[in-house]
Amino acid sequence: MIVHPMKNLLKILSFAVTYWGYALLNVLFNIISVAFSLVSFVLFIPVLEILFRLTPVVVAPPANFELSLKLLNDSTGLKQYFYWQISSTINQYGQLQALLYISLIIVALFFLKNLFRYLAMFFLAPLRNGVVRDLRNAMYHHVLILPLSYYTEQRKGDLMARVTSDVSEVEWSIMSSLEMMFREPFTIASYLTAMFVISPQLTGFVLVMLPLSALLIGQIGKSLKRTSQKSQKRMGYLLSIIEETISGLRIIKAFNAIGASQRSFETVNNDYNRLMVRLYRKRDLASPLSEFLGVVVIVMVLWFGGRLVLSPESTMNAAVFLTYLAIFSQILVPAKAITQAWYNVNKGAASVERIRQVLDAEEVITEKPDALPVEDFNRQIEYRDVTFRYEKEDVLRHINLVIPKGKTIALVGPSGGGKSTLSDLLPRFYDTTGGELLLDGVNVKDYRIDGLRGLMGIVSQETILFNDTIFANIALGIDNATPEAVEQAARIANAHEFIEQLPEGYQTIIGDRGIKLSGGQRQRLSIARAVLKNPPIMILDEATSALDTESERLVQEAL
Repeated sequence: MIVHPMKNLLKILSFAVTYWGYALLNVLFNIISVAFSLVSFVLFIPVLEILFRLTPVVVAPPANFELSLKLLNDSTGLKQYFYWQISSTINQYGQLQALLYISLIIVALFFLKNLFRYLAMFFLAPLRNGVVRDLRNAMYHHVLILPLSYYTEQRKGDLMARVTSDVSEVEWSIMSSLEMMFREPFTIASYLTAMFVISPQLTGFVLVMLPLSALLIGQIGKSLKRTSQKSQKRMGYLLSIIEETISGLRIIKAFNAIGASQRSFETVNNDYNRLMVRLYRKRDLASPLSEFLGVVVIVMVLWFGGRLVLSPESTMNAAVFLTYLAIFSQILVPAKAITQAWYNVNKGAASVERIRQVLDAEEVITEKPDALPVEDFNRQIEYRDVTFRYEKEDVLRHINLVIPKGKTIALVGPSGGGKSTLSDLLPRFYDTTGGELLLDGVNVKDYRIDGLRGLMGIVSQETILFNDTIFANIALGIDNATPEAVEQAARIANAHEFIEQLPEGYQTIIGDRGIKLSGGQRQRLSIARAVLKNPPIMILDEATSALDTESERLVQEAL
């Protein structure tokens, strides 16, 4: 499915709605900052006119002029009033003193401009970082709730890249450009308005030249997005290789595959390097290109405006023209910033699209709005004409099975025969594609998922432990677990003895995936974790395969 890039961007910016108050403050202070900046540049006109001895002498204030908010609708009267003040100051104190006063006013205005600019950025920081935090939270939440079938079709490293590097790319490429996107368009519009007031003819010439520059910059931005998309995919492949290497390092060493693994990694890394070189070359073209185009436009404005000044019919003097050039030069800075922001947004658009693919992934295992709570298991589990398929291939066909409460049932069959799949249907890791799975006569799809899974203790074929303490691994999902209950569960799993021999006992950190423990020790902790729940339904998927015969017998007796 092809999604318009703007929709992807709006998906990310929708996270900013919560922070609308900060956005309003940012816009407000930016408006005030631009206003002070504009007034400070306009004040250069009387400074230059004093230096060039072009100051018009105004002997009286404008008739019927009120110094109030109404002056905003009377620009001619305001100008006459301002020059009357300058003329009065020159007559009373001299030109040097008048020049000093105006210069001090300009300094004060620039100070206020930068003060309000800082305040605008001050209030943007919580918005920018809050959006990134919420985006990470949403990504991680989706990682948790998406069905297991989603991960059979995805590379783990690529998914890690989306949660980490893609979100970071959004932070640095798009969120860092928010200030520019909020402030610079208004800045340019304000300066263009002032320029239009000074010289409509010259401003019309500028407005013809600027879109041509923007068109050229836009074409390069599209190319940047395509290259960025390829580079982010390569980064996903790199992380996949690293994750697989760390997980399978024992096998890589055992089969002397270090060289092959190194070559595989270097091939992908070299591809990523080539893409990043292309990417940075295109991105780094933004600043010099926009600056060059800006200089070209300035030279053409200088030529065109110079003709107007030298024309006998023109009302524009040299001081006004120089101020016009000063204001126009200030447009180049925000225009250059917008160009850089445009390049950054296009670079980050590829990451936004990859993030959106995760956020919009379909939650196959859903819960009904009126799902029933379930706290007890009373009678039986029934597989009624159950069929299940992975993609197009049936794994289970028309299974009928009744398991009364209190019975122990063993599923026996060849590897790949569907034993694990049959047990995975009960906690709704997958949903049946045909038939019904009933718990106490009610379809499991009608129950709340957390209540359904709360009835079960599961020991999977692959032992899954986390880089935490032994206590935390056994008490996973049980917030109020007591040390006594955890120890009792460990005794049932025949794990208490080896735990007590560890330096920190139950507070020992066991490393990533329990790497500090043996296979048998890891499996005992996994069994203890299931036992601690004291569930009415226990699912053991080859739970004792890594135990010796004596340990297996003890665990079975304890269970």
